Amino acid sequence: MRKKFIGIAISLCVGLIGAAQANDAATAAIPIAPARTWKDPTHHMMLGAAHAGSRIVAVGAHGIVLLSDDEGKTYRQARTVPVSSTLSDVYFADASHGWAVGQWGVIIATDDGGETWKLQRSDTSTDQPLFSVYFSDAHHGWAVGLWSLMLRTDDGGQHWSVARLSPPPGRNKADLNLFRIFADRSGTLFVAAEQGFVLRSRDGGVSWEYLKTGGKGSLWAGTVAADGTLFVGGLLGHLYASRDEGGTWAAVDTGTDSSITDLATAGDRVFGVGLDGLTISGQSNAQRFVAKHRQDRQSLTAVVFSPTHTAVSFSQDGLVGR
Repeated sequence: MRKKFIGIAISLCVGLIGAAQANDAATAAIPIAPARTWKDPTHHMMLGAAHAGSRIVAVGAHGIVLLSDDEGKTYRQARTVPVSSTLSDVYFADASHGWAVGQWGVIIATDDGGETWKLQRSDTSTDQPLFSVYFSDAHHGWAVGLWSLMLRTDDGGQHWSVARLSPPPGRNKADLNLFRIFADRSGTLFVAAEQGFVLRSRDGGVSWEYLKTGGKGSLWAGTVAADGTLFVGGLLGHLYASRDEGGTWAAVDTGTDSSITDLATAGDRVFGVGLDGLTISGQSNAQRFVAKHRQDRQSLTAVVFSPTHTAVSFSQDGLVGR
């Protein structure tokens, strides 16, 4: 029963990623194979987006990596990607150095702003996907995923080691799904997880503590505003804010029960996307956000702000636009 529930939750949190993974398995005899060049890659499911300097980089199904140098108006596919499996998240430490993670525990890296990528890690013995990646600089990084999988590196990803987590309160083993890793301005690390938990590390990922937001659902997104306010959101439109580095959390009224899949900030402005064409927006000090739904109700999976603070969104059907 738990396995069935996890499958449903994962499919929701990454915009039907389960379907994309099944398609990967059906169309590729070898899970780790180079991504192909598509005639129009912008119509495939995209699951994560980030900045590489002023460039927008998005990743998704079939190992597709999209690059935009005009604030999301047009895109082209990266020249070389060593995997054709689903990529779920991407992060850049600077304009050149970036990492993407996904199905089969793959981690790929670039040092030229996303033009070309190299494989750093994969595990085809078990499909334990990675959902999120974060680097504090070009050397120190972390990746998180299914059933408390957490990896860390101190050499830019040349070597990745498994971080062993203690069980959360009231449980015998560490088996929570870890959905989004991010950091605040002081470098404290946070991981949005399932069952309303947020993990926190004040020592660079050496040790972790479990924080309760007050909710019980999966938290699929996390971000921090310019004033230091932390936000995590997920199942059924639940959004929580902390203004004391995760010590206490307060629910933010979103006025919706559509699930939140991603959050982004520009200054003190917070913007989110989700299932059923959901968009939410508000200031970091607001107790209530404004929720809207796209008329087509397509599931939105990722959002990033352009250099001019325009929100650029992606969906299970590919590029949505600005």
